[in-house]
This record gives sequence, C-alpha cells and structure tokens, in this order.
Amino acid sequence: MVDFLAENNLCGQALLRLSEFIPAVFRLKDKSDQQKYGDIICDFSYFKGPEYYDSKLEAKPDLQDLDDEFRENNLEILSRFYLAFESVHKYIVDLIRYLDDLYEGVYIQQTLETVLLNEDGKQLLCEALYLYGVMLLVIDQKMEGEVRERMLVSYYRYSAARSSADSNLDDICKLLRSTGYSSQSGAKRPANYPESYFQRVPISSTFISMVIGRLRSDDIYNQVSAYPLPEHRSTALANQAAMLYVCLYFIPSILQTQQAKMREIVDKYFPDNWVISVYMGITVNLVEAWEPYKAAKIALNYTLDSANIREQASRYSVSMEGLRPQIQQLLKEGFLREEIVLDNVPKLLNCLRDCNVSIRWLMLHTADSAYDPNNKRLRQIKDQVINDSKYNPKILFQVLLDTAQFEFTLKEMFKKMLSEKQLKWESYRTEGSERMTELAEVFSGVKPLTRVEKNENLQAWFREISKQIESLNYEDSTAAGRKTVQLIQALVEVQEFHQLESNLQVCQFLADTRKFLHQMIRTINIKEEVLITMQIVGDLSYAWQIIDSFTSIMQESIRVNPSMVTKLRATFLKLASALDLPLLRINQANSPDLLSVSQFYSGELVTYVRKVLQIIPESMFTSLAKIIKLQIHAIMEVPTRLDKDKLKDYAQLGARYEVAKLTHAISIFTEGILMMKTTLVGIIKVDPKQLLEDGIRKELVRRVAYALHKGLIFNPKAKIQDWQSVYQSTHIPIPKFPAVDESATFIGRLCREILRITDPKATCYMDQLNTWYDLKTHQEVTNNRLFSEIQDTLGTFGLNGLDRLLCFMMVKELQNFLSVFQKTILRDKAMVDVFKAMLSAVNPVKGIVANASKGYANAVAKTQKIWGPYLESIMKVGQMQILRQQIANELNYSCKFDSKHLAAALENLNKSLLADIEAHYQDPSLPYPKEDNNLLYEITASLEAAGIHNPLNKIYITTKRLPYFPIVNFLFIIAQLPKLQYSKNQGMTCRKATDPVDWSPLVLGLLTLLKQFHSRYTEQFLALIGQFIRSIMEQCTSQKIPDMPSDVVGALMFLEDYVRYTKLPRKVGLD
Repeated sequence: MVDFLAENNLCGQALLRLSEFIPAVFRLKDKSDQQKYGDIICDFSYFKGPEYYDSKLEAKPDLQDLDDEFRENNLEILSRFYLAFESVHKYIVDLIRYLDDLYEGVYIQQTLETVLLNEDGKQLLCEALYLYGVMLLVIDQKMEGEVRERMLVSYYRYSAARSSADSNLDDICKLLRSTGYSSQSGAKRPANYPESYFQRVPISSTFISMVIGRLRSDDIYNQVSAYPLPEHRSTALANQAAMLYVCLYFIPSILQTQQAKMREIVDKYFPDNWVISVYMGITVNLVEAWEPYKAAKIALNYTLDSANIREQASRYSVSMEGLRPQIQQLLKEGFLREEIVLDNVPKLLNCLRDCNVSIRWLMLHTADSAYDPNNKRLRQIKDQVINDSKYNPKILFQVLLDTAQFEFTLKEMFKKMLSEKQLKWESYRTEGSERMTELAEVFSGVKPLTRVEKNENLQAWFREISKQIESLNYEDSTAAGRKTVQLIQALVEVQEFHQLESNLQVCQFLADTRKFLHQMIRTINIKEEVLITMQIVGDLSYAWQIIDSFTSIMQESIRVNPSMVTKLRATFLKLASALDLPLLRINQANSPDLLSVSQFYSGELVTYVRKVLQIIPESMFTSLAKIIKLQIHAIMEVPTRLDKDKLKDYAQLGARYEVAKLTHAISIFTEGILMMKTTLVGIIKVDPKQLLEDGIRKELVRRVAYALHKGLIFNPKAKIQDWQSVYQSTHIPIPKFPAVDESATFIGRLCREILRITDPKATCYMDQLNTWYDLKTHQEVTNNRLFSEIQDTLGTFGLNGLDRLLCFMMVKELQNFLSVFQKTILRDKAMVDVFKAMLSAVNPVKGIVANASKGYANAVAKTQKIWGPYLESIMKVGQMQILRQQIANELNYSCKFDSKHLAAALENLNKSLLADIEAHYQDPSLPYPKEDNNLLYEITASLEAAGIHNPLNKIYITTKRLPYFPIVNFLFIIAQLPKLQYSKNQGMTCRKATDPVDWSPLVLGLLTLLKQFHSRYTEQFLALIGQFIRSIMEQCTSQKIPDMPSDVVGALMFLEDYVRYTKLPRKVGLD
C-alpha cells in the first residue's frame, strides 16, 4: 500500500512539473495559431469522424507538411504528458483492484474493516482516496480541459498507441475529457462539478463511506497531542480537514442533503476557519466551494456569521500584538541559554504554537488567491477580516521572520543538546559523586577544613550518597529520575538536621551537588518528542504558493537592510519543511523516485530563494548605473597640471562622496548575501557565493539583452522549445521581450537587417573586393568590415550565433524551395511536357543540338512563368552563403590572431580525423567513430566557432530523387544569362537595374542546391551546359558569326566560377 501511495505522489509531482511545459500552441489563444494550426489540432470531436479530418489533411499538401513538422516538434512532450495521464488512470485501477482483492479474501485474515482498524492502514486508505481526488483537481486546475483533449488527440494521431491491443487510451480519454472547468478568474463553475468528474471511474461506495467515517470521527494522524489547547484544534486537524473536503466530493449526497453530518463536520473542523490548503499550498475557500450544496452551505452559516468572523479576526489581532514583543524578547542576543530553554520548554512550545497558528490563520484568510474579486460576498468577508484583524502584511511578515528564526534557533539548540545528552548527564553524575566523596573525606578528620569536626556517621552517609549517585543508570531514565529527586531531598534534609548551615564551605559543596543533580534531571528530560512537536507545529506547507505574495516585502526589506538575509534563511528552511508531505510515503516505500521528486520540490524552493535574493544584484546594478552616470557626466577628468585656484572646482566633493556612498552600498549588498551560510534546502545545497554569482550573471544577461533588444531595432517592413534549448537556463534565463517584428530576439533582427541591406535585388556583390554596391547609385553599401564590427560588439559567440541562424534560415529556404518544386513545377503538365521534349532534344548529351538557338529559346520561353520565384529562392540561398563565408573568414582570422594554438590544434585534429575516416572507407577494418560517440558532432561545433569550415560543402537538408531536376536547373541558368553581361574588370554584372540578377548569389545558390543531391545530378547539369556551349558555338561557326555570343560567355563564366568555388579540377569543366 505504501508503494502504491509512493507511485501516486510521483504522479502528482510529474503533473505539477509538466504543467509548466504545456506547448502554448495547444491553447490556440492567438488568431495566428488558430489559423495556422486549427486544422491539425483537434479536441475529442475528432473521434466522431476521424476520416473527415484525415481526408482534409490529405487534400492539402501544405497541411500535411505542417502536420509532419508539428509531430516532429511536439511528439516527445506529448508522450511525457500521456505517460503522466496514464499513471493517474493506472493508479485508480490499481486501487480498485486492491479493494476487490480485500473483499474477495486474497489477503488472508484481512478485510477492509481490519485494515481500517490498523493505524497505518487507516492513514494509507484515507490518503489513497484523497490523493486520487487531488490529482484530478490538479489536472483540471493546471491543464484546461480543451488543452488536455487536444494533447490526447494529437498523441493518438502521432503515436503507435492506437494500434496496440494493450492500450488503455480510450479509458484515459474518458477519465480526462474536458469538465468545462476553467481556473480563470470570473469563470462560471460547471454544474455538478467536481462530483461528476470524480465519478467517471466508479469506486466502491462502502469504501468511500468508511473512509469518510474515519476522517469524521478519528484523529488519524494523532495531531491533537501536539496542540493541547482547545482553540488550536482546527489547526491540529487541518490536514485531515483538507482530506475530508476532497473525499466528500466522492459522496456528494452528504454535502447536499445530510445536514446533521455536515454540521458535525463543520463544528469539528471548520468552526473558526473557511479557507483551507488542500495540497502544497493549493487554497480553497469553502464559501465558494460549498455554495451549490444545501446542507454544507447551511452548516457553514454559523462560521460565516459576521459576529463569529469578527470574534476570530479580533482574537488573532490581539494574539499578534502580544506575540510580536514576546518573540522579539526571546530572540535577543544571549537570552536563549541552555538553562532557560530546559526550564521553560512548555512555555517556549506554547509561544511557538500561538505564533504558527496566528500566522496560518491570517495568511490563509487574507490571501488574494482565496477570494474571487468578482464575488461580492467573498469581497465583503475579506474586507471584514482585514479590518477586524487590523491586518498589516509587513507586520505579519516580520512575525513570520521572527518565528522562523526562533524556531530554527530552538531546533538547533535541541539537536545539539540531544547529541550531547548522555555525555553531559554522565559528567554531571561524576561531578556530583566526586563532591560527595570529598565531603566524606572532610568529615573523616583526615582532610583539613576549617572548623569541621570528625563525624563518622556523616562520613559514612556521604560515602553512601556518592555510591548512590554513581549507581544511577542513564539507560533506565525513569528510575534514575525518581532516585535523583530522592537524593536531592536527602541533601536538603541533611543540611537542616545536622545543622551544617553554619559551615559555608560544606553548604557550598551540598549546593553544588544539588545543582548537578538538578542538571541531571533536566538533561534526562531532553526528549526527541520536543523536536517532533516543533516539526508538526512549524509546518508551512499551506504557504507554498501564498508566500509569493510577500516577495516584494522581502525584497524591500533586503534592499533597506541586507543583513535581513540571515532571518530569511530561517524562513526558507521553515518552508522546506513542506517537502515532508509529498516525500513521506515515497521514502517509506524506498522508492527509487525519491531523488527525482525531492529534486523537483527542492528545485522549486531554490528557484523561489533565487527570485527573492535577486533584489541584491538588481540593487547593485542600479547603484553601478548611478556611479557610471556620475563618472561620465558629473565628475570632470583631472588634468596632469592644475592651477591651485581651480583645485576646488575639480575636487567635486559632493559627486565623489556620492560615488563613495554608492560603492559602499554595493559592498554591503554583497556582504548581506554572503552572510547566508551554505544551506541545505531540501536536498539541494545552496552556496551563497554561487547564488551571488548567478544573480549577477542573470542581471547582466537581462541588461545586455535589453540593451541589444532596444538598440538593434531597424526600420522593419523547426521550432525549439525553451525546455529543449541547451542555451536556456532556469537560474540565469535569457529574457524574452515583446516582439517588434517577426524576429524573436535581437540576433534575428540583426540577421534580417544584414539580409535586407545585402539584398541581391537591390545590390551587386563584388567577389574580388568583398563589397556590396547599390545597383542604382553604384555607391558602396557595406563590406567585410561589417563582420569585424559585429565581432567587436557581440564577440565570437554572437558572430557564431548569427552564422547558425543563417544556417537554419538556409535550411528553411531550401525546404520551401523543394516543396514548391515538387508541388507546383512537377505537377504542371505543360511544364513536364516541355522538360520531356527538351530531354529528348539534348540526347545524347555528348552530341550537338540541332538548331540550338531556336530550341533553347523555345524551351526558355515556355517555362518563363516559373523562373521568378525560382530565381528569388536561389539568390536568397546564395546571399546567405556569401554571408556565411564572410563570417567564417572573420572567425578564422580572429581565432588565428587571438588563439593561434587553439586554431592549430583544431586544424590538425580535423585533418587527422578526415584521414582516419578516408582510411576506414578504403579499409573497413580500420577504426571509425561509433554512433554513440559525440566526437564528430562536438568537433564540428568547435570548427565552426573557429571558422575552420567551408559553408559551400555542407549538406543542409536530406533529399529524394527528383525527376527532370538537372534539365530544370539547366533551363533556369540559360534563362538568366540574357539578363547579365561580361565586363573584363568586374566579371558578370546585371544588364538592367530594373531586372536585377546578382551573379555571385546566383552561382553559389545553384551550387548549394545541387550539393544537396547525388553527384550524378551535378554531372548531368554540367554536361548540359557544356553541350549548350558546344551547340551554340557550332551554330555560330556554321553561320560565320565572328563574335562569341554573350550567353556562351556567361555559360563559360558560370563553369569557371563553379569550378573555382567547388575546388574541382578544371578537367571537369573542360570535359
């Protein structure tokens, strides 16, 4: 059963963790998302006619591509969600099976009744039902019904689960279909919610009734013993009250009609409270929750009576006023000494109880999350509570801080005393025994002591007392305690009866011995039960979410007084006690998932700690900004030679004092965070130095990113989720800013601006000069110095990031190009007929085409309509390749200049690896990196960062065989040649600015496109160009035309540049 509950707690943790990673697209909130994904993301209406939806997809190739991309991006996260949903269903199925086994007698001599009579069994069965209800509520609160349905349908469509006979996908869909509930403020509650939701999987009504019966009548966790005062009873039973609240929804008839039972429940659990914490800070206001249920509503009326609310609020107001000075007195330096603690354990525990009970009531009943602002009655109750309790969040927070500090100090003292208990007790026993032995020697007359006569009776008596003290046994604490009391009494009596008061030295010995005996009694009474009571009383799990409302107060306190961090440390440790709740059963079951669940909750808490303490780096940077402003704008630079009468003007004492003051403030902030010693929060060790460093880095990232976001805004005309990105960090996140154009970040805007100013339609790239010129004005637009400036501004990582972005943009452009090629060009029957005719005309390729000029011209004319978009895509790819080449050159130059040893090492490693790989292909017995070896992947990243690569040799996309591909590209290139002209100084340039074609992007774009396919396509393409040159020249020779046609010059220049860029032997071009 414990294993079973351990699995449940794991499910709950998985749900809470996953709820933060729901892909935003499944919410379909934006119109753009609705238009784009509306046809591929469906709710459960899909199951009514899957054929209709599938046929709609098949009819639109664009939708199919989008669907494939969507599946690739989201299948992993969908699988994780499905496993979590499946675990919830498996949990309730296993519980029902366990109950059936109990009923059928599978467990010998065990029935449901006997299990409920056992203390552990009673707790576990009640938790089993309660936690199932909590999971369902968490799912509905954290993941909206429509979103769940869309994710389940998407998983069903994309996975193989539907074809599996063992799949219980149907049952999961029935359990988790939308309830109509929305966690949005002001949303209307669905009818019969959540009882109809809880009844989707039928559970034995007898079991539910017996569980509710136990929760109503018993103190199943024996919490009342930790809260002896009657006014604390509702706090003592708070966890049980939350369990009862959830379990009552499984039998809604009690809430609806059974007034007597509901009155009993309210009188026992809710006489003075109406806001409860259901699980890990999830709060519920019973006024709203029980509104639809007649019996529950009537039973709660007395609690919600205005006079009762006033009485409770006033009581806690008075309590806070009295407790605040009391606890501040206890926290004064040197007040909490060991003797005071041991003498006043009950008083100190009572003070702790009062503080924690008052804090709990006020935090819960004033929390904004517990009151719907659209509900008039709730607003009135909240206003009354705030007014009658004289609620001040700053005072409440101060009391919480002081209580946490007091609790922490007391716990540490008790832990220390417990660890030293036996040693101290034995030392006191030895001291007492030795005192009695010394007194016995004094009365023997042997040891000289002023005016003490020999007395054999007293000598014998003191020896006997010494033996009695020595015989006290630590292990038998009860008998030792009783005997110690008798010994103290005997020592008092001997002093009185034998008139020993007159001898001060003897009296002192007796007093010391009595003191040691008293210390022994105090020490033997140090019990671990006190620590357990403190742990129960100090529970802060109810504030797991509410505490966030105090963040601004915490940060303001730290800003004013950085040493406040030490008290906050105790508060964070107190909040860490909330981890005990979800981890208890997992730990008892020795589950291997203990570590992952602990890490989740500990990580959540550490994240909150970082959030609170981030005010320190923020304040430091604010002060630094003021210092920079003063140094730049206010403080004048002192010249090397200065006239004496101007000394006062340059002194600027006021400004320099302000700089010194701000600098001192920064040092105080750093001291403040470092005062928080290394602390274990849950299972994560928090090092203050690391916290400070991470905080400074986070603030630096935020400010730099913001500066770049604001600075890099121009005149604007396969998706990676945050959780998948290796560059995104939880502790030092890259911030997101509202989009100002289609780019997500400043690097995207920078990239698009570079693409805009080097657009092949508006500029001409001169390869020899590495410069772009405006087509109309012939003025220089930019050159390769641009990338040096980017390197200086953004550094190597920024320039490398720009290169990677260009790479991804190129991939997308090539994918779109091939999609258009397949779906537009190859499906146009007239075009395909032209290609077929052209193929038959040029065969054999080594021959000469008859009537070449006319044949080629006719083919180009018939295909003219497809070349516009074709040219645009090719030139975009070529443009990006030029930019990538320039970036690689800049990175390589800076790497060789700044890190020559690294550059040399990378080049040699690269050559060695290539040599080994070539040797392996010649002789497969030689070694080759295995699939699971990351060497090639990692070395590629390093080589690209150092600019040691050739972008033209990369394979960017995977491709399939495409018919007519060489002939189409051949026709495309000869269709562009008339738009170009050859110049001896400049090479190939655009003939008309109105019909722009930039030569270098054209050649590099076509080269890159052909590189993505098998080399035989390139060979066929080059053969067709060679045939074109031979055929036209043959025709010119026969017609005795003296000049070489410009198209032939262009084709020859294309071959020349193609061979140069690809570093192919010139023999290829000549052939």
